[in-house]
Amino acid sequence: MDIVLYPDRGKWPELMKRPANDTALLERPVSRMLKAVRLKGDAAVRKYTAEFDKVKLRKLEVSAKEIRQATAALDPVLKESILQAAENIRKFHSLQKQGGEEIETMPGIICKRKAVAIENVGLYIPGGTAPLFSTILMLGIPAVLAGCKNIILCSPPSADGSLHPAILFAADAVGIKKIFKAGGVQAIGAMAYGTASIPKVDKIFGPGNQYVTLAKQMVQQDGVAIDMPAGPSEVCVLADASAEPAFIASDLLSQAEHGVDSQVLLVTTSESLVHNVLKQLNEQLNKLPRKKIAEKALENSRAIVLDNMDEAMALVNAYAPEHLIISCVDYNKLAERVVNAGSVFLGNFSPESVGDYASGTNHTLPTHGYARAYSGVSVDSFVKKITFQELTRAGLELISQTVITMAEHEGLQAHAEAVRQRLK
Repeated sequence: MDIVLYPDRGKWPELMKRPANDTALLERPVSRMLKAVRLKGDAAVRKYTAEFDKVKLRKLEVSAKEIRQATAALDPVLKESILQAAENIRKFHSLQKQGGEEIETMPGIICKRKAVAIENVGLYIPGGTAPLFSTILMLGIPAVLAGCKNIILCSPPSADGSLHPAILFAADAVGIKKIFKAGGVQAIGAMAYGTASIPKVDKIFGPGNQYVTLAKQMVQQDGVAIDMPAGPSEVCVLADASAEPAFIASDLLSQAEHGVDSQVLLVTTSESLVHNVLKQLNEQLNKLPRKKIAEKALENSRAIVLDNMDEAMALVNAYAPEHLIISCVDYNKLAERVVNAGSVFLGNFSPESVGDYASGTNHTLPTHGYARAYSGVSVDSFVKKITFQELTRAGLELISQTVITMAEHEGLQAHAEAVRQRLK
């Protein structure tokens, strides 16, 4: 982990660069796979599943029997943990449900807006180096709360053709019944275009590797919406001299172990804190099963020491982290100054891992600086907002001249006539 002392602002852009993934070489094979799925459907999904997941599948859909067996086999303590996390996530996201909005802008002119659920949504849950069953809760619960009619889930099978029991239990716990054994590009293609087994959806959610991310971006060009641009996981810790080095080191490592392309950033006003954190990093790193992954991620990471908290706060907002931990004495005051972040963790006893799993907030968040313009997943992500307007004759008469004048000055005569016709 690089240490950078008191850099001037001209050097900040270079210090804030994320690890770069050149996807140019991936575009052709990903495009070819998506085309194959679009044309050949299930046959292409099975072909790529055999090639990449090393398993030949007869049926893509998970049976009710498999779900029952998974529930019976899963560790009761893990089941209880999943249910507790689901309860907290449901409580927090229930507050996001919106009623209708209505206002009379002028006498006789009523304008309304209501939230309508996206009917068909697809959730992608990675298997890979770790089965992300927690992501099912983060995506499935707001989808159910929003009222989505058809929710399907795709996840890559293991070599024996099964999905991890925790994935099946979590899906069942939130009410997802349509579960398919499909991963990678082929899963994204199947949800985007539809196959004999896997229904076509209107919007695709969920994280994935660079192939999955690129596939999502490509199907978006074909009219299928996606949750947000995604990249490798990241965390930024903003700390002062009061922070506990062991806590910071554990937070940095908890994000670094996600993947070799993850990035962690420590921004502080205390030089001595940095050296103490580095000591803790070395001690804690050696105890991790995913040590090699975390070590590689730390090569992309840095600790930056700045003169004062105003500068530190400015750098954090410029970086726009996916996760921001504020380990400072006056963390509540500093939190008010955050303008760019996916999710913020306040104080010494708010580790990022709690938000990843069970506090109630969502862990599907904008990365790679997209927090400047995007929010994390919420109930809003699963609805669209439709506006309505109703005018009485008196209301139309009242606003008619305003509309006619504006339409004629834009050279759109038919717009003006649509008003005049009604007033004749």
